[in-house]
Amino acid sequence: MTIQTAVLGCSLIAALALFVWGRWRPEVVALALLLGLTIAGIVPTDLVFAGFAHPAVITVGAILVVSGALTRAGVVDAVARPLERAKSRPFLLLVGLMITVAALSSVMNNVGALALLMPVAIRLSRDSGRPASMYLMPLAFASLLGGMTTLIGTPPNLIVAGFRAEATGAPFGFFDFGWVGLPVAAAGVVLIAMLGRVLVPTRSGAVSSDELFKVGKYLTEAAIPARSPAAGATIRSLAPVDVQVLSIVRDDGRIIAPSPYRPLKEGDQLVMMGESEAIEKFIKEQQLELIGQEGSVEASLIENDEAGLAEAVVSAGSRLIGGTAISHRLRQRHGINLIGIAREGARLGPRLAQTRFRAGDVLLVQGDRSSLYGELEELGCLPLADRALGIGMAAKRWTALGVFASAIALVASGLMGAAVALLLAALLMVVLRVVTVRQAYAAIDWPVLILLAAMIPVGLAIEGTGLATLISGAALRASAVLPAWAMIAIVLVATMFLSDLVNNAAAAVMMCPIALGVASGLEVSPDAFLLAVAIGASCAFLTPIGHQSNLLVMGPAGYRFADYWRLGLALEACIALVAVPLLMAFWYR
Repeated sequence: MTIQTAVLGCSLIAALALFVWGRWRPEVVALALLLGLTIAGIVPTDLVFAGFAHPAVITVGAILVVSGALTRAGVVDAVARPLERAKSRPFLLLVGLMITVAALSSVMNNVGALALLMPVAIRLSRDSGRPASMYLMPLAFASLLGGMTTLIGTPPNLIVAGFRAEATGAPFGFFDFGWVGLPVAAAGVVLIAMLGRVLVPTRSGAVSSDELFKVGKYLTEAAIPARSPAAGATIRSLAPVDVQVLSIVRDDGRIIAPSPYRPLKEGDQLVMMGESEAIEKFIKEQQLELIGQEGSVEASLIENDEAGLAEAVVSAGSRLIGGTAISHRLRQRHGINLIGIAREGARLGPRLAQTRFRAGDVLLVQGDRSSLYGELEELGCLPLADRALGIGMAAKRWTALGVFASAIALVASGLMGAAVALLLAALLMVVLRVVTVRQAYAAIDWPVLILLAAMIPVGLAIEGTGLATLISGAALRASAVLPAWAMIAIVLVATMFLSDLVNNAAAAVMMCPIALGVASGLEVSPDAFLLAVAIGASCAFLTPIGHQSNLLVMGPAGYRFADYWRLGLALEACIALVAVPLLMAFWYR
């Protein structure tokens, strides 16, 4: 073992620990790893930024833009609409949701597909009086299963195709993943449908707006009389942190989410939220006149033609994570009032302004109806209510479908590479005004692209330094007593385990060089081993941190960290039992 190999091995172990710890964002860990290896001379300086030009990175970015365009054109809404008919039949609804999200995930980002179907599942579960936890974990798992079936279904497939191109001179084709991926996905959907009711925990689930809005005792309306010192002062100079002024009624008009720097006037009526003691003290100090009783604020002052309420879940990539309503200046910058926070199915207390946001938190917010959903989208929050995303876009629906279908046909026929065809499709979506340039940029998950771009040179270093040969050599010593199918199973299960702890793209980058080394040592085609990596990288079912889809449903369904492994373990065992024989039959040669 050389010094470089030892340094690389120790660096990878440290990076894995940081990935699991979760204190630093995955893309930050990946960049730190890349720069550290470059400084140590392990990654050549001319390859440091090679990942940013890698076809996998370009393809992922392009498919995110195309997915966003299809959504805004109302294509996905049309696909999901037939599910309404099954809301009174839980089993059919569950199967319908899983098949729909798996089908969408095969041709678009799986997190995006889940984000589109999750509000539908929550609404239908509420309409039927059943807990959302019954549907959301199966929905998240089905989104991962669907990604296994095509080249563009998930970033690990693109990474695996890239390693295959470097090893053999030709990448995997668009439908090559389907020979194993389709039967595996079908088996997974069947298993979840049959065992889901037993293995998926029943939780109180997504907190409805009615439940999350049980803050009546914290709401008070008071007027500013002439004698009050509040007249002429700003909200910031008067109101303590634990008293939030949601709106001001002035001259028969309403000021929603007023700026802390807005001066108050005599006769203003303040709609405030906070603990009784804090509000009582504030009213006494500022000599305000209480209107009615505490908790008797009219609903029209909170939600009306101008002001709207919305529930939203904090996504894994949201910039809110780790901050508070105060630090992000939600009111000043975005015109948003934070009304409530639910975490793991339970509503947090009224002291919200200083509560640090976590991924999966369900927020109840108030703001201007015309801009509220746009502001939530900009903050990286997923609204948990159906909204007319395709309004005004009906004429573009067939245009979007035509562009997308043409790109898929070009890739599937081999006339054009995936990166070029999908980038062309993304450009056409903008040129044909299906999406604006701003919407196209907003659709891209930049942290994922940075993670991919940073890890690709690391993967090359694992292969170039001999670390992959060292690890695969240890596996090859076992091949003297183990059959070929067992070696494929080992690669598959090892990738599964890794993807439960770190980002699936990072897991694929780390495992592909090892899979190539094992195949080379056995003197067989690398295809079966590389596809084992692709399947395993999409099997992040044991923990909520293994994949963004798992984390996205955790808060709305009220799941706990330990809820995932029961169904996840059964699903991973099923996938291994189905995938290994198929890999041997179709790809081992």
